[in-house]
Amino acid sequence: MAELRYNPLLDDWTMVAASRQKRPDMPKDYCPFCPGSGKVPELYDVFLYHNDFPVLSKSPPTPDDVAGGIYKVRESRGKCEVVLYSPDHYATIPDLSKGHILKLIDLWRDTYKDLVKEKEHEYVMIFENRGKEVGVTMPHPHGQIYAYPFIPLKVRTEIENAKAHFESTGRNLFADMLNEERRFGERIVYENEHFVVFIPFFTDYPFGTFVLPKRQVLDLTELTKAEEESLAVLLKELVGGMDRIYDRLFPYMMVMHPAPHKTKKDAKNYYWFHIEFYPPLRGERSVKYNASSETGGWAAANPTKVEDNAVIFKEAIERYKRSDR
Repeated sequence: MAELRYNPLLDDWTMVAASRQKRPDMPKDYCPFCPGSGKVPELYDVFLYHNDFPVLSKSPPTPDDVAGGIYKVRESRGKCEVVLYSPDHYATIPDLSKGHILKLIDLWRDTYKDLVKEKEHEYVMIFENRGKEVGVTMPHPHGQIYAYPFIPLKVRTEIENAKAHFESTGRNLFADMLNEERRFGERIVYENEHFVVFIPFFTDYPFGTFVLPKRQVLDLTELTKAEEESLAVLLKELVGGMDRIYDRLFPYMMVMHPAPHKTKKDAKNYYWFHIEFYPPLRGERSVKYNASSETGGWAAANPTKVEDNAVIFKEAIERYKRSDR
């Protein structure tokens, strides 16, 4: 059974896929993403793998006959792809060369371009879950790309507030955020020729991080080759720095937020492609859970001081850069 169920309280859709309960934990002696498994090529650098347990699919089943009144169901039509970063079972982004990460960016971009062509796809999101603390069952380095038949609520909320800011001020909200972070300076943890990385003023995760291009682009397809090269180095050094904070593999959720492809022309006034990292650690072995207030009220809470964390993170990135030379 797989379907979308409408939530009238939030004007949003819940993706239901009972088959995902069958997802296996990683066996000790077998990995489907490693060469030799019979599931992937014997030789590859990066590879697009069709999800074995998709919550969205090109040919979804008919929804169960359970809707009625204000409750609606619709087909879970879309696409869920898995992006394998490397044939090396233990390599993560900091272990990859700049050239290898550029191949990964190429695969992200090309897959994004293909998925936005499908008329039923309303939003395409590239993301990565890293670490058991965020529920990863397959530790082989990989990310995912979902093509949704709706715009997810968080993204929709960002868009609506960015548009309202533009209509009331005539300015781009993301440009205003970038200008304020650069003016204040203390929350910036990394900067190169084309990108600025900061722990934003309002983050609810201790090391929650925004990556913003220095010029407005609306999705990955608008990056120049030079910007792609800067992004490759940035991802390597940023994640490498995370791993130096507590000298351990740092769990995170990384999500790319492009403008919705069907309204790019309008979004040019108020939106900006960015990458958000949500790392759940608040200590070396302590996880920041979203408990009752955060989950029931969406009342975000950060148990640490952003400006202190920015100093820690910036120093950790510098330690990684020195060790990687």
